[in-house]
Amino acid sequence: MRMANKKSIMLNENVDDFFLHGCGRCNLVGTPNCKAIVWNNELTLLRKILLSTGLKEERKWGVACYTVNGSNVILISALKSGAIISFLKGALLNDPANILEKPGPNSQHGRLIRFNHSDQIIAQEFVLREYIEEAKQIELSGKKIEKDHSIASPKVEELNIVFEENPKFKSAFLALTPGKQRGYLIYFAQAKQSETRLKRINKHIPGILQGKGFHDK
Repeated sequence: MRMANKKSIMLNENVDDFFLHGCGRCNLVGTPNCKAIVWNNELTLLRKILLSTGLKEERKWGVACYTVNGSNVILISALKSGAIISFLKGALLNDPANILEKPGPNSQHGRLIRFNHSDQIIAQEFVLREYIEEAKQIELSGKKIEKDHSIASPKVEELNIVFEENPKFKSAFLALTPGKQRGYLIYFAQAKQSETRLKRINKHIPGILQGKGFHDK
């Protein structure tokens, strides 16, 4: 397979390109090892189901996003372990089949379902459609997820050191949304060594000065 142009895929808003080449966020884009190509059968099945639900298909963050009235409801993407359908307000779903997972231990809003074989999607299609419809109705209702304030953001002492040295950076960091601040704090705190934490902070100063979150490109 001919290597696709990574830059053009990242900038292209055509959803079909995601299924053909991948999201464009790594050097495997357009190659047989791209996760979106490895799990293409599963992604295509999920896409077929979602396209029949009345949700609008768009391309956001490089992947397929399904929206209602301009609001993001569901994403489909691929990881090494399989094709993923992500419910952006999944914490509000009832989950009677007990199939939803947290994307990470600190996730408050999103929930996902992982598939590593097309047969799994076919077997659970009825349940999937119920979850998709519930997610759609939750978004239409305007219901919000209340933040769990019991989950405290980790403390990063090295951040205060950098704040003292760089007041402009401190102002930019404090101007970020609480969610973006928390994303950085979790990442910085994961480093075991103080030196590594400082390196991580300094590496992300340019992005923070631009108002970007940890996952923003």
